[in-house]
Amino acid sequence: MQALTPHVYWAQRHGEIYLRVEISDAQDNLSLQLCQGHGAKGENEYEFSLEFLKLVKPEVKHKSTQRQVNITVKKPEHVWWDRLTKQEKKPLFLAPDFDRWLDESDAEMELREKEEKINKVSIESRVRKDPFLGLKKGFLFMYNLVQFLGYSWIFVNMTVRLFILGQDSFYDTFHTIADVMYFCQMLAIMEVINPAVGLVKTGVMPAFIQVMGRNFILFVIFGTLEDMQNKPVVFFVFYLWSIIEIFRYPFYMLACIDTEWKLLTWLRYTIWIPLYPLGVLAEAVALIQSIPIFDETKLLSIPLPKAIGMSLSFSYILQLYLVIMFLGLFINFRHLFKQRSRRFRTKKRKAN
Repeated sequence: MQALTPHVYWAQRHGEIYLRVEISDAQDNLSLQLCQGHGAKGENEYEFSLEFLKLVKPEVKHKSTQRQVNITVKKPEHVWWDRLTKQEKKPLFLAPDFDRWLDESDAEMELREKEEKINKVSIESRVRKDPFLGLKKGFLFMYNLVQFLGYSWIFVNMTVRLFILGQDSFYDTFHTIADVMYFCQMLAIMEVINPAVGLVKTGVMPAFIQVMGRNFILFVIFGTLEDMQNKPVVFFVFYLWSIIEIFRYPFYMLACIDTEWKLLTWLRYTIWIPLYPLGVLAEAVALIQSIPIFDETKLLSIPLPKAIGMSLSFSYILQLYLVIMFLGLFINFRHLFKQRSRRFRTKKRKAN
């Protein structure tokens, strides 16, 4: 019986050639010159030959499965071949294996990632493991859990009151929510301390800008001015803050236990894009509305020498802070966008 030619699919890396032969139920005692199994034309003997573009190592690995035979051939040097065969016109039975196909640049990237992974494992094996790692993760998990519960209570409370009371809920938001918001924002100072002492690897400055900026609005603008506490802007500031945090904190909680939910990851790195600028805009409105009140009450004004006979109104500081706040928005927005791009680029590489 004359041997038939099977379909063969190929791909390469810098150091290897992969061949996938479409033969099912190949016999275990096959040789690479001749084997028996089920191919495109039923159960027959199949054979094929290839004259490679360059010399290869004599050691050839092959593994038979129920559906195919996988062959790995080693190149003597780590070089990229322009084609597989010596003859420019490829054989009719040969086709690219798109399941494993990479172009040269992607293969180089894959090779670098493998080397980086090997180096990382090598370094980690030499570096002494942190004996307090479990304790640190436990602390971070509990911190994020408490913050998540706090902001969830704020969000649910405000949402329910909005549905029941409508616009009337805008005017007493501060008196209903302030105590829990005070607690959450005072606790949020840990987000500046944690990277400063090395508990987390995020930057100190972006966390400092966000936490101190929020606390300035909460404690100075809303906390010291009773006239501001009944304004609708309080509702919008608190509501925007809480929406962002009910996705951010559970993401960090799961990261502490090395778990990831794809939808939550997408929401954590996407929902802030519209909400963060809206939050800063609401804070800016609160600042602008508070300026006439500080001018009128002279609250927190800075007294100047008697010879000058006047004091420096706190409203001037607020106007300067307004400029700094939008500068902080630009810095934090840029930082968060880089973080988002890096996250999804890493996930894409892992998926490939």
